[in-house]
Amino acid sequence: MNLTLKVWRQKDANSKGEIVAYDVKDISEEMSFLEMLDVLNEKLVAEGDEPIAFDHDCREGICGACSLYINGEPHGPMNRTTTCQLHMRSFKDGETVFIEPWRAKAFPVIKDLMVDRSAFDRIIQAGGYVSVNTSGNTIDANAIPIPKEDADEAFDAATCIGCGACVAACKNASAMLFVSAKVSQLSLLPQGKVEAEERVKNMVEQMDHEGFGACTVTGACEAECPKGISLENISRMNREYLKATVSPGK
Repeated sequence: MNLTLKVWRQKDANSKGEIVAYDVKDISEEMSFLEMLDVLNEKLVAEGDEPIAFDHDCREGICGACSLYINGEPHGPMNRTTTCQLHMRSFKDGETVFIEPWRAKAFPVIKDLMVDRSAFDRIIQAGGYVSVNTSGNTIDANAIPIPKEDADEAFDAATCIGCGACVAACKNASAMLFVSAKVSQLSLLPQGKVEAEERVKNMVEQMDHEGFGACTVTGACEAECPKGISLENISRMNREYLKATVSPGK
């Protein structure tokens, strides 16, 4: 198939960006979207032009690096699919495809389609972990009985890959779905309850400090999440945060 790509090009964070049109020809329907961009970049390099910068790593829908806004949707037109798992058979011959980076104050553009998502890392560093004794006197996790329903919900929350599609989809650029997933996966398990109150307070405070917007529960985040993270996690995080902030001595 032959396509016209309209790609956001921006030299660096301080430069003004613009949409640039490129024609790509003889694209196989079996290619992934990132493989198609590889073909375009090979063409640009051969012609002496600057290749398009975009994030990628595992290309297996696991790492969350492939953060592209395609035709107005995070990760493109397919539900519960990352950009690297999106195949060109989802597009039509002769189609014009718009490709942009995430748009959020807390995700500043680095170059072209790459944005700085280190705000997510700082939120995790603020409390998205459990403090475990690794002195050699540890207890096997399987020795702690956990109700299956809690284990299943914790696992579902833990499937969040931190790609940022929830932020990109939200009209407020809110990170509530991401943060709530990270809070939920730990608060549902016995190992995470010891630090639960400090965790949720610290992570929410860091989220606000990073400049993410407020949640108005429009549901766009869940709809566009490639892993289908549920809005129920936001409700759980709100309950955890309320409990932490009204506890005696807090």
